Amino acid sequence: MAVLIFLAAFIAASIPLSWLFRAGLARALPRHMAVVARDMPLTAAFGLWVIALYILVAFFAPLLAPFPERAVVGTQFQPWDSAHWLGTDRLGRDMLSRLIYGARNTVGIAFATTALAFIVGSLLGIWAALRGGWLDQVLSRFVDALMAIPSLIFSLLLLTIFGTTVMTLIFVIAAVDATRVYRIARSVAQGVVVMDYIEAARLRGEGNWYLIRREILPNALAPLVAEFGLRFCFVFLTISSLSFLGLGIQPPTADWGSMVRDNATLITFGDVTPLLPAGAIALLTVAVNFVVDWQLYRASGLKEQG
Repeated sequence: MAVLIFLAAFIAASIPLSWLFRAGLARALPRHMAVVARDMPLTAAFGLWVIALYILVAFFAPLLAPFPERAVVGTQFQPWDSAHWLGTDRLGRDMLSRLIYGARNTVGIAFATTALAFIVGSLLGIWAALRGGWLDQVLSRFVDALMAIPSLIFSLLLLTIFGTTVMTLIFVIAAVDATRVYRIARSVAQGVVVMDYIEAARLRGEGNWYLIRREILPNALAPLVAEFGLRFCFVFLTISSLSFLGLGIQPPTADWGSMVRDNATLITFGDVTPLLPAGAIALLTVAVNFVVDWQLYRASGLKEQG
């Protein structure tokens, strides 16, 4: 019952908060950007302020958390009280503190992984579309072979072989996800490289790097930015899933996926504590998708009819 009341209160508060956030952006941003902010739908405003909230929590986690990330400060599965607002976990660590630190670890690692996947995948995809020929065929067939393997199973296999350190986790998931980025980057770039201005730049003697940096990438940026948001959601959920299975972020580092696994026993006793990290994962995923939908709408060139 308490969870339903909290959800109802959160949804009711989200509407005025989103409106205030949109109005604040319209006032704070320069004039040409303020127009975009004023036309922003409330769903996108909701997504932006939730993302901003997560970023602030991640940056200021040591200041916001009442206890250190790994400190044992109470008894096992201590109930909610004034000292531990969300109780303690199976080792007696403060759940609120670990939830706050989990924003830094889970979101930060997911962002770094997505950025690496995009750098590798988009550059290779654009390069393959620009060069064509045997290079395009070799890279595309290799990517097709990797994409034929289910990503979660492939990640589990690679992590079992190479270990489960943070750096290994980032490189493995980035390598798996770069194949998806490669496909969309190549597809978008293929529609750009046939344009007249690309041929004109080639006749001027411009090199491939110039064409990628000054001609192709700016014209392919809108769908790639939208794909970055979607890909971040998939990477974020993959890392949480791997942590839940025990092959993601390793203890004692706070991570939302492993927090759900470690405290799942409480659900049988009617305690909603394990649902809190799961809710944090779901909320960020929904927020990012709202912003991505807005960006895709803007990139499509559609206008409101009214």
